Amino acid sequence: MPGRRAGENERKRQILDAAAGLSMRTGLARLTVRGIAARAGLSNGMVHFHFENKDALLLALLDELLEGALVLVVPTEIQVIASPHERLRALVRAEMERLASDRARLRMFFEFWLWGMRRRQVRRRMRGQLHRYRAAFLPIAEEVLAEAPERFAQVAPEGLAHACAGFVKAAAVQSVIDPARFRVDQFVDAAAGLMTRLEPPARLRPPQKAPASLIP
Repeated sequence: MPGRRAGENERKRQILDAAAGLSMRTGLARLTVRGIAARAGLSNGMVHFHFENKDALLLALLDELLEGALVLVVPTEIQVIASPHERLRALVRAEMERLASDRARLRMFFEFWLWGMRRRQVRRRMRGQLHRYRAAFLPIAEEVLAEAPERFAQVAPEGLAHACAGFVKAAAVQSVIDPARFRVDQFVDAAAGLMTRLEPPARLRPPQKAPASLIP
């Protein structure tokens, strides 16, 4: 029934919000069904009615976290930038700012990552979403390479997309490790400056066989 379904969804939302708020304050390891129920103003039985156990609740919380943190949405003001290179740079900066602005959820993400070391289901969810996040950079990476192929010699679109996602993730890590000194502008400028000053590595030649007379 529509009314019953709406009520169930509302209760689930209430429980997940309580779990998220509590985990950001105490950490995932200290979460309990009793504590979540108390924060949500519900009984323990009501929590178990909607989520079979704590692990099921945490997996639902993880899905919401990944959907919010690791889904690439290009803002309208960036979509209208004519130059693909400038559009990509603006997008990377915007993603760094977005993730670094919510350090509590970032810390929760890292806690889930550690939790996933012992649970294949968690690792599969996180790796799948990280793969989709990297792939979301691919269309604009293809535009950048088509516009200036000489600028990124020997770089495939997938490589550029992965590098962009890597810069964003590195900025997120730094914003958690050293929030007092982390600056998005400096991080972006340093990354851009580094990439424009590094020469691509020379291709290694395969080792040549020594003359037969030198082989013992």
